[in-house]
Amino acid sequence: MKTGFDTQLYLQKQEENIRKRIDLFHNKLYLEFGGKLFDDFHAARVLPGYDPNVKTKLLLKFKDQAEIILCVSARALEEHKRRSDFGITYDAELIRLMESLRGEGLCVSSIVITMYNGQQCADELKAKLERRKEKVYIHRPTKGYPNDVNTIVSDEGYGANPYVETTRPLVVVAAPGPGSGKLATCLSQLYHEYRRGNKAGYAKFESFPVWNLPLSHPVNIAYEAATADLEDFNMIDSYHLNATGEPAVNYNRDMSIFPVVRNILTRILGDQNAYPSPTRMGVNMIESAITDMAVVEEAAKQEIIRRYLAVQCDYKQGLAKQASVDRIEMLMSNLNLSVNDRPVVEPARKKEKQRGCPACSLQLPDGSVVRGRNGSSLKASAAVIFNAMKKYYNVSQKLNLLSPVVIEPIVKMKRDIFKLHDASLTLPEALVALAVSVPTNTTIEEIVSGLSILQGCEAHSTIMLPQAELTAFRKLGINITCDPEFDYDHK
Repeated sequence: MKTGFDTQLYLQKQEENIRKRIDLFHNKLYLEFGGKLFDDFHAARVLPGYDPNVKTKLLLKFKDQAEIILCVSARALEEHKRRSDFGITYDAELIRLMESLRGEGLCVSSIVITMYNGQQCADELKAKLERRKEKVYIHRPTKGYPNDVNTIVSDEGYGANPYVETTRPLVVVAAPGPGSGKLATCLSQLYHEYRRGNKAGYAKFESFPVWNLPLSHPVNIAYEAATADLEDFNMIDSYHLNATGEPAVNYNRDMSIFPVVRNILTRILGDQNAYPSPTRMGVNMIESAITDMAVVEEAAKQEIIRRYLAVQCDYKQGLAKQASVDRIEMLMSNLNLSVNDRPVVEPARKKEKQRGCPACSLQLPDGSVVRGRNGSSLKASAAVIFNAMKKYYNVSQKLNLLSPVVIEPIVKMKRDIFKLHDASLTLPEALVALAVSVPTNTTIEEIVSGLSILQGCEAHSTIMLPQAELTAFRKLGINITCDPEFDYDHK
């Protein structure tokens, strides 16, 4: 797999710039973390070579200087919002984040439930966290926000929120997803810090859009595709252009709220020129660590196609709006892309047409494509993985990796006990069955131990796969896409 990004160089440059910000603000910085702290697979896909957990590795460089505040919006809890890539709700993701960060040896000092207005689910989460001996703070909607700055920067506005006790020079403010109230928490803390005589500062840890790549660069367009449901779009930062004479890319929400944020910061910090533009608020050294622009551009184009297929599936299932589909269609058109530019799409569709049943295709690291279809024993998703491993290890495609002795009891149980009409093995079931067969066959042992060769491979299914199968593909490190078709559409 070709790489186009140097993670170690990025770590070095990002760390240097964060340390400069801490020094700039008298050794007390509130750093708003955008994106995902763990498992940032979007960045890994558009920047081949990017470590999905690089943000956590960066925080470990500040292990003794940093503490983390996690925010979650009571409104998001009430709406049961989910993290789309894992399908888990924000409250579950909050706890997963908290435990994962502490597992790395990082300090999670407190949780802030924002936008609280008596929501029962927020009360339940607070009680659950407090039973775990966590420090939980409640922040209500800020009075006067966003237009009445005099009220916002007063004891009626930010002053009405409780001060979150912090002890370290770097306070990272993160969340399980967008719209969690990170910015409001940071600004509220700044208000309280200055009331206490502490000259703290604020900055944003940014990844996308990449401010010093062109507006039309595929990496920046891929970010727009990823946030189509939020109605985000990239634009030139006019504040930055006016202040410095150089173009910079930002996005609409940051641009629209900047005059308010600048006004609030000026009232709190008393420095008119602290940040002349939203771009200057960010710490983003992505561009400086790109080592092969052609590789990155192609990877970003592939991500846009993946996003297009994903939003079509979401729309078919009632999980996305037509506007999101139209948005990504427009982005595809602007780059002259089609789904057939994804090498695994056409082979899967051709296999389905030939055999009259759902099919999958997978591209191996050498560029070759293997296919699989639904059968009496295996689903297409399992068949394509088995076929891929047999090809990689030069095993005859006619050889069945799983003996009927292993398969038949599982199929019988699914049909007789669970009353499933289609009892063939799904990918997770087939992988477990394969692992169970290891003691009886050295070839299978080699194949199971070699599944890691599939990391970074591309795959496509002609039907929408259930969450358990999608999760299995992701755990194997395979980028899977689906046509927006239900399985029963083929019957």
